[in-house]
Amino acid sequence: MLNSLHSTHYFSPDLGRELGAAGVTDPRAVNFAVRAAALGPVGAGTVAAAFYNYKYELVARHVPAVWETATPGQVLAARARAVDATLRRLLGEHALASAEMAEAARLALRAAEACSRGARPLYAAHADLPVPEEPHLAYWHAATLLREHRGDGHLAVLMAAGLDGLEAMVTHTATGRGMTPKWVFSTRGWSQEDWDAATGRLRERGLLDAAGELTERGVALREEIEQETDRLDRAPYEHLGPDGVARLTEVGAAFAQAALTAGAYPADLLGKR
Repeated sequence: MLNSLHSTHYFSPDLGRELGAAGVTDPRAVNFAVRAAALGPVGAGTVAAAFYNYKYELVARHVPAVWETATPGQVLAARARAVDATLRRLLGEHALASAEMAEAARLALRAAEACSRGARPLYAAHADLPVPEEPHLAYWHAATLLREHRGDGHLAVLMAAGLDGLEAMVTHTATGRGMTPKWVFSTRGWSQEDWDAATGRLRERGLLDAAGELTERGVALREEIEQETDRLDRAPYEHLGPDGVARLTEVGAAFAQAALTAGAYPADLLGKR
């Protein structure tokens, strides 16, 4: 729900327009720049490590060169403008000015108070950014903090499970909830050959069957990964409390559904095709 709201800008024409005005026109460079900008003018190694499931060679084509076109500060400003335009278009002015939006921002920021910086580079970098004043941008900022906090912990769990970045994507896709191979190839830099090799390694481990479906062992591993990720991410929601979590889920789900209904995401993004 929080990740859904955060992720709307990655698929928004507003992001391409704003970054294009700053001189960053390649969609892949846009993606790397907007998510990594909070880290500062870092190199390809840092971005590949923090993002985990992108092929290093793709990252290195755009980073650190993108910082010669637009500084991290310029990228962050462009991202803020794009997020503002995207949320206004998807949710409408009434929702942005609503009491529910202000409440969602307050609750999400309250939860984020209990996030921890240790071993969480993307969260820590975003936690150093100022909180926007407007409620819809404050809510997006808090959603980003909570999303990156969970995401950083998730990567640690994937590593502990022995899944590299592509193997993690292959197994997630096999659950029916991950990106389609088409999107993995076009946005993450992996090829069909890479995908097939990862699939072969997972079959050797008994995690995928001959049809590319998760085996019982594979299903159990994905469930363990989600449970351990939840465990590492429980502090913000324990801090918010059961009533606060229930209310944030209620109002946040409504905003996420409105964005989905308004066409925030490509129709062929998720599930196996």
